[in-house]
Amino acid sequence: MEKFSNFMEEHFVPLATKISSQKHLVAVRDAFIAIMPVTMAGAIATLLNVFVRDLPTTYIPDAGIAEMFAWLIGINGLVWWGTLAVISLVFIFALGYQVSKVYGVNELAGGLIATSAFITITPQVVGETWGGLSWAYLNANGLFTALIVGLVTSIIYAKLMIANVTIKMPDSVPPAVSNAFASIIPGTIAIYVAGLAGYLVSTFMGGQAIGDLVATYIQTPFLNLSQGIGAVLIVVIAVQLFWFFGIHGTNVLGALLDGTYLSATLANEAAASAGEVMQYVWVRGSFDAYVWMGGAGCTIALIIAIFIFSKRADSRAVATMSAPMGVFNINEPVVFGMPIVLNPIYFIPWMLVPIVLTIIAYAATAAGLVPFVHVVVPWVIPPVLYAFLATGGSFAAALLAAVNLVIAVVIWGAFVLVANKMDNE
Repeated sequence: MEKFSNFMEEHFVPLATKISSQKHLVAVRDAFIAIMPVTMAGAIATLLNVFVRDLPTTYIPDAGIAEMFAWLIGINGLVWWGTLAVISLVFIFALGYQVSKVYGVNELAGGLIATSAFITITPQVVGETWGGLSWAYLNANGLFTALIVGLVTSIIYAKLMIANVTIKMPDSVPPAVSNAFASIIPGTIAIYVAGLAGYLVSTFMGGQAIGDLVATYIQTPFLNLSQGIGAVLIVVIAVQLFWFFGIHGTNVLGALLDGTYLSATLANEAAASAGEVMQYVWVRGSFDAYVWMGGAGCTIALIIAIFIFSKRADSRAVATMSAPMGVFNINEPVVFGMPIVLNPIYFIPWMLVPIVLTIIAYAATAAGLVPFVHVVVPWVIPPVLYAFLATGGSFAAALLAAVNLVIAVVIWGAFVLVANKMDNE
């Protein structure tokens, strides 16, 4: 174990540190974090409709509950239209802002320029009196396009700003005016690059849009690749390894988890709202619903196992302190309090529990025993309830989460019993 730890500290930890601090990945991660108020508003609208429309219609269709709350269902539809239906448009602004921030240039201008560039390459739908944007490119289906366009145009803008390819105003001009003028040339060039790319693609690719090419050759293959059990397990193992060495694994892989699996969640949600078949077996919420209950490693199960099996006063003290936060999926107290970090006793269950839970949950979801996760739920929702809400009110999903939790308690319990025999040293 010591040789393994030394090897990982020498080769794995430096790589993890570089990944977690790479500025473009940081910008992507922070952009997804920044749009949480919007995604949560849309998620609340979806959840409310689950309780006043979907569940009553399924289980008590003659009660007339959906008709009674038709006004609320209508309001929720409007909120959904202004949030999740245009989530790519929201994300592109946040990404432009965050990329500009890591480069140290005008953030507001960066967000606006990225948004304008994204609209520039978005196809227009011509109506009877005026044209409009095709919303199909603005929802979750456009996230990959927004990611690529946002990074490219924001970097162009930032690099030109740093190179001082700007209009310089006298010192007497107010800073707000001066900053706006300074962004004119870099912003115009960045937007024109997007316009040129959109025109060339449309001209030489049979009228297709950049978003169509991204969806066909990048987004769909990448999302499909992420859906295999092997890919899911690689993500789970990587997160667990990062955490074992004291690095926040879910943050390090935040760009992957949100850029890929959150996109899949939103795509499932859009399909469910439209009454269409959902495509993605495993999405961002699947990890939290069935695997990372209480936090990475399913540490809520460790806390329960300690209360049941541990005879050590120190372990029980840490579990008592960590339990209130563990219920809401905050696991730093138990991870660093036990500690689990670099602890050879708990390395095996720390890696084994998430792997076992992932295989069980993936198999049950793929077999159709539980519905696909498709609702964005706040990560602080307690385990089991999270699975119920994330699947639109499925009792089968809640039962699966509960079964996984019991299995995790049993596995963790075996090693808690081993820890009872170890002295404090």
